Amino acid sequence: MPERVVANQNRTPAGRLRNGVLTLDLEVRWARWWPESEHGPSRPVQAFAEAGGEPLIPGPLIRVPVGTEIRATIHNALKDSTVILYGLRVRPGSPNDTLQIAPGATRRAHLRADRAGTYYYWGTSTHSTIDERPWLDSQLAGGFIIDPPDTKRSDRVFVLGVWEREGDSSAAGSPDTGGVMVINGKAWPHTERFTFTAGDSVDWRWINPSGSSHPMHLHGFYFEVESRGDWTRDTIYSPRLRPLEVTELILRGGTARLRWQAARAGNWIFHCHFAVHISTVSSLEPVEGMGAGPEGLGHGPHRMAGLVLGIQVRPRPGSTPVAGSDHVNRARPDPRQLRLLVQSSPGRFGRNPGMGYVLQEGSVEPAPDSIQIPGPPLILQRGEPVAVTVVNHLDEPTAVHWHGIELESYADGVPGWSGAGSHLAPVIEPGDSFTAQFTPPRAGTFIYHTHLVETRQMGLGLYGPLIVVEPGSHFVADTERIVVVGLAGPSDAADTLTGLINGRLVPLPLEITAGRPYRFRLINIDADHRILFSLMSGDSLGAWRPAAKDGAELPAAQRTERPARLLTGPGETADFDVSAAHPGELELEIAAPYTNRPWKTALPIHVTAQPNR
Repeated sequence: MPERVVANQNRTPAGRLRNGVLTLDLEVRWARWWPESEHGPSRPVQAFAEAGGEPLIPGPLIRVPVGTEIRATIHNALKDSTVILYGLRVRPGSPNDTLQIAPGATRRAHLRADRAGTYYYWGTSTHSTIDERPWLDSQLAGGFIIDPPDTKRSDRVFVLGVWEREGDSSAAGSPDTGGVMVINGKAWPHTERFTFTAGDSVDWRWINPSGSSHPMHLHGFYFEVESRGDWTRDTIYSPRLRPLEVTELILRGGTARLRWQAARAGNWIFHCHFAVHISTVSSLEPVEGMGAGPEGLGHGPHRMAGLVLGIQVRPRPGSTPVAGSDHVNRARPDPRQLRLLVQSSPGRFGRNPGMGYVLQEGSVEPAPDSIQIPGPPLILQRGEPVAVTVVNHLDEPTAVHWHGIELESYADGVPGWSGAGSHLAPVIEPGDSFTAQFTPPRAGTFIYHTHLVETRQMGLGLYGPLIVVEPGSHFVADTERIVVVGLAGPSDAADTLTGLINGRLVPLPLEITAGRPYRFRLINIDADHRILFSLMSGDSLGAWRPAAKDGAELPAAQRTERPARLLTGPGETADFDVSAAHPGELELEIAAPYTNRPWKTALPIHVTAQPNR
């Protein structure tokens, strides 16, 4: 019987560190892994372990001060597979620098940790690249952190993992099929829960040795990206160049260090924004519910799995806790009232209906089958309180998340979780409504979208742009261009091969005038695809000037003109300043190149001459 894997929370460094020398003895073994509950389904894996210790997923954490000499041995306990080991080399290094360890053999690695940063080591027994290790060797990876001198370790290290095996002919009849996605060896709702006090600073290192990219999204707060890298090198940004974001696309093989402040009390989540990566599709055992609050797993109304962390921020002692949806700052005027209807229209996507939002104007509700995909732009003002009453006219429950908005937890839109204590936001049942109250603290480009059964409801159209303008300002349609990319049907439908651009398979052209500056607001809410935006003039790539990311205006040092190409993950928004010097034709090329069925769409941009004055 293979040994049982232990989920590694990356709290304890491996090896023996004495007098500036780390001695480390690693092994690669067969083991049995319980990625969800300790009594649920298990899967066979190859795992790293310290000699004489338990197999760990992720592998033992290597963590040393810069300048440490590392003397490591690696024993391959597999009987019939050579292990190719990457990452136990000096930094920066070559991605092709490896140790090859024959079955039953032991190799040595001797290096000096001379470049601080977030790295990792990884292995394969299938002679594959890092993105081609689907199952047996998919969890052969461990963190490798090199700290600057005199560093106090207040950060946490997280390793993302993906295990999947399709039920092909070789696996026919085998119970060891399916898929699961994990953080530090466990899938939600069994991932570690975090408790902070309002005002705490949080420092997280994220490592992605999996075969998939992961757009990681934090509810309710912004984070600074302090560094990005991979297993060979790490780029640490100076403070003036650190991106401020709510969603960071961590590419396959990539790393990122994120720092944020838990400024407001309540329950929050940090999760991958690929819908399938938090869906029960990515689960080996039935998932009855997301969990009723952070004190226990429970059976809440939101069924999620996979790449999710639960966060509880407690009020600072002596502060007055915020209540719930009825909380209004009485020093401000009554909130602006909006009524947002959630409706469906049959046959929009083949056999599937379309789902969309409709903003009610006046006292008469729109027709019950009228929808907009994407939903209507919600134009709000910074600092102006708003109360959005969401009315559910569907025949199934729903919820709305105000993506990127810094708001109180109860209005955040994760049913059965958002809020605090026993006062948790409910699911919006058919025929019922929920009023979300918040005051946008910054101007920018944001998103509102469903946060229930995202693989279905988001794919059917439940998303829209949310634009916050400065006080006393208005959305200037003459010089603003919104481009929203979403799915053309549910993400679990086999025939979903392309995306919708502003709600259309063939997008309507945009018009701009030569010589005038424009703000292009790009939104990727395609639940399944990384989207590549490229502004083209014929066969040549144009130029633009970045203005904002995830609603946060960029500082001057980051607003330099550059080639007009941007790769985004679901949940990312980006604003660019665009100006065409001459009349003619441009294209905003929108593509999903990194998928089994790549697609590409051209959004025409007609550049007209300025009228004579």
